[in-house]
Amino acid sequence: MAAQSISEYKDCPSQWLFEDAPMKLSPGVLSLLIANVVMFIVTYMVPGQKEFLLRWLALYFPQNDQFEVWQLVTNMFMHGGPAHIFFNMFALVSFGSILEFRWGIRRLLTFYFIAGVGASLIYTLVNVYKFSSIQSDFLALGVSSETIQALLRTGSASDALTDQLGLETLREFYSLYHVSAVGASGAIYGVLVAFGILYPSAKLSLVFFPVPVAAKYFIPGILCLDLFSGFTGFSLFGGGIAHFAHIGGAIIGFLMMLLWRKNNQRTEPIYFSEY
Repeated sequence: MAAQSISEYKDCPSQWLFEDAPMKLSPGVLSLLIANVVMFIVTYMVPGQKEFLLRWLALYFPQNDQFEVWQLVTNMFMHGGPAHIFFNMFALVSFGSILEFRWGIRRLLTFYFIAGVGASLIYTLVNVYKFSSIQSDFLALGVSSETIQALLRTGSASDALTDQLGLETLREFYSLYHVSAVGASGAIYGVLVAFGILYPSAKLSLVFFPVPVAAKYFIPGILCLDLFSGFTGFSLFGGGIAHFAHIGGAIIGFLMMLLWRKNNQRTEPIYFSEY
């Protein structure tokens, strides 16, 4: 995903500033980029660190013994592989730098972390709702709490239970409890929504589908795809994607932009000469 036609953006505080923005990294974005890359290198290239860091920093289901409150923040600095971190950091540099040049470093970082943590919370609440719904169905069918705990502990169920509840339901129930989430995508979606609100006519395109589309159409389209995938489980971009974290980040980003506009809070743009 990339921004195009920077010079065509409306409401730019300094035309030359935004024309140069894609070629320079703002300090806040650079700090986030370095932190994410360092964590990725340590996780996957330093022997013995992957299991330890994912155990303590990835986001687990609240009822899982491995859950810790700080994971709502730390999961934003963990990624599942090279493609995962590349596309997230590419989007951060493409859109985050432009927002920081307009807002300043303090507001950009505040926005980024609130959107990221908000995405983690919404993703977790959705999973809690799904888990509780399935658990209620189990109990309504007469499945004992002991049997449910055995299923979560071992991942195996009797043939009778499988026939009664369905293999896919059992897999989803087990996955909700055990699978952890990593990635900065929630925060990135918040940044993307903020960019779209500020520059609705900016032309955007996907890296693998380079057809420019105005942000006011492109971003809602991406969100609709995520919403569809979140409810149906079908994804054009493969499995293992936390779609509701994306939606959560977008929602928080949208609400923050509404709040900031309502309060008419503005900061002077930071210029390159001040860095």
